[in-house]
Amino acid sequence: MANSVVLTYPLSAPVRPLHNTKILRFQPPFSLSQIRPNLFQTSLPKSLSFYTKKSFVRVLEQEGTDASSPAPDLVGEDSAEFLLSGQKITSWLYFSGILGVVLYVLNFAWIDNSTGFGKAFIDAVSSISDSHEVIMLALTFIFAIVHSGLASLRDTGEKLIGERAYRVLFAGLSLPLAVSTVVYFINHRYDGVQLWQVQDAPGLHTILWMSNFISFFFLYPSTFNLLEVAAVDKPKMHLWETGIMRITRHPQMVGQVIWCVAHTIWIGNSVAVAASVGLITHHLFGVWNGDRRLAIRYGEAFEILKSRSSVIPFAAILEGRQKLPKDYYKEFLRLPYLSITALTLGAYFAHPLMQSASFRLHW
Repeated sequence: MANSVVLTYPLSAPVRPLHNTKILRFQPPFSLSQIRPNLFQTSLPKSLSFYTKKSFVRVLEQEGTDASSPAPDLVGEDSAEFLLSGQKITSWLYFSGILGVVLYVLNFAWIDNSTGFGKAFIDAVSSISDSHEVIMLALTFIFAIVHSGLASLRDTGEKLIGERAYRVLFAGLSLPLAVSTVVYFINHRYDGVQLWQVQDAPGLHTILWMSNFISFFFLYPSTFNLLEVAAVDKPKMHLWETGIMRITRHPQMVGQVIWCVAHTIWIGNSVAVAASVGLITHHLFGVWNGDRRLAIRYGEAFEILKSRSSVIPFAAILEGRQKLPKDYYKEFLRLPYLSITALTLGAYFAHPLMQSASFRLHW
């Protein structure tokens, strides 16, 4: 029989080091999906079984377990989990209000040519070259430097000004630059040198349409946490493990590559190639940077997840390092994925509206 020690520990405190602790008591409310990754920053054995009882999280050590073997249980969080019972109407009212304010400020301060700085920014970047390809790359890399740079400084920034304030700063700088890059691409996507013309190829539109549709299902699971994105809930750096993460540890990169390849094949000119090169380069850097940041934050837990996942889609599955559950499909039958389906279809049918709105800005 394994001996057990009881330790009272507030949920807000870091869960380390606990050494030989077998039973941990937390102050409710708590979530196993939030606690479990932290447990693997401790010296606890790797093979553990978890269950809850009232205000307890009980960790039972399996006698004779090899501490160097991968954990059969998840060390990360359940991706795209959405429990209606855990939602607060007030939180979503705050979210709606914040979204409205953000869109108003974005339009007034950046998009509207009469009041915003968006056109001046595009004009300034455009002054460096007469080449649309160069401008496209420049806009993409400016966004990438700001976006990835702020992500890299997240730990330090959150300590200085707090999680919510840093999320506002992050979004406030990244969102306008993303809008400018997208609008410029839409307005100038046919202004480059035509390299090939395959739009009349039988079945190609259907193949590329399906590729684009699938690419949105590779959205990084943090995108689904809308209340955290809007800083209604305190933003967290999550260690995801289920759903799309079983296929690839960097789904946003994979989805972006699929999207870029499909659009480049369809458009077939130099501006599309430049946009794709910039975006794919940014996301490949994100693979390294994302792994680095998660390793710093989660330590051993991330190393366990890394050992049974892969950057290349399906590689860990084919190598036997990742075992898909028998009911794996249930990890996608969730409201966030249903929402992604609706939004993806809506975005496709709204293409004419997006193109018309972009053209009127004359960026």
